Amino acid sequence: SQFVDFIRITGEVEALHDVTVSAQETGAITRFFVKKGSHVDRGQAIAKIDDAVLNAQVEEARAVAQLAEQQFERQRRLWEDEKMGSEITYLEAKSRAAAATARLTTLEARLARTVVRAPVAGIFDEKFVEVGEMAAPGTPVVRVVAVRQVKIVGGVPERFALSVELGDSAGITLDALPDRQFSGRIDFVGASVDSRNRTVPIEIVLDNPDGIAKPQMVANVQVERERLDRVVVVPQDVVVRTEEGYQVFVVDERDGNQIAAARGVTLGPSYANRVVIESGLAVGDLLITLGHRLVDEGNFVRVVNAAGVDQ
Repeated sequence: SQFVDFIRITGEVEALHDVTVSAQETGAITRFFVKKGSHVDRGQAIAKIDDAVLNAQVEEARAVAQLAEQQFERQRRLWEDEKMGSEITYLEAKSRAAAATARLTTLEARLARTVVRAPVAGIFDEKFVEVGEMAAPGTPVVRVVAVRQVKIVGGVPERFALSVELGDSAGITLDALPDRQFSGRIDFVGASVDSRNRTVPIEIVLDNPDGIAKPQMVANVQVERERLDRVVVVPQDVVVRTEEGYQVFVVDERDGNQIAAARGVTLGPSYANRVVIESGLAVGDLLITLGHRLVDEGNFVRVVNAAGVDQ
């Protein structure tokens, strides 16, 4: 039959984006625009830092910039149109206008940063400060977690490192949701082996529109390693381990009698209690699958209840 060999690993669910947003300006938190646990869009305002001082500085800088621009315009007309004054006076007026405009732009940018915005679309999952608390640049304010897509993070044993590639499909189940089957594709394969556990890290992106897969859940991952056609496949529990290796029992005809005969076999890949027999069995052999642990080499046997076998 056909046999599909899978690599099985255990991984963990992580949010595709898990971002802690920090303050960029100093001031007290004056309000939150949305409740914790709400969905936010990218760029949506979440919190506000007190901007009274910056607002005043912006208004001052705007007035200075307007005056400097008017003075420069007058000097320009005098110098360029009426050929009056000096070039240095004209250049100084131009420089003051440019500097005033630049300062206004800087203060306006700082004023805009008093609004804490979501860098990605996701869930407002945690807030680190309360209204009235002071925040300084670098102070964590909120955490936004994007869970409409998640990633499964795990490690492939190094002996299978060359068997996984970007884009390979993977089947996934979660310990918390054993009845649900998920599928995804490998989005990342590490370039080196982790020296601590001798695995190559991989990440699998998984669509999660209903948010049922939660970060930190344990995930069981199956990645197809190879697909074999027209191979001998038997139940794994009929294979008996011996000092020399492995064997199975088949039924042979000798002098008109049916006897149990031990066959040494070479095993290939296995999965879900099925194993490939690379050598030792051929198509048409009558394999003992029930009672194989009750017989020895040369025992007389009687085959019963075997479909397709004469009773």
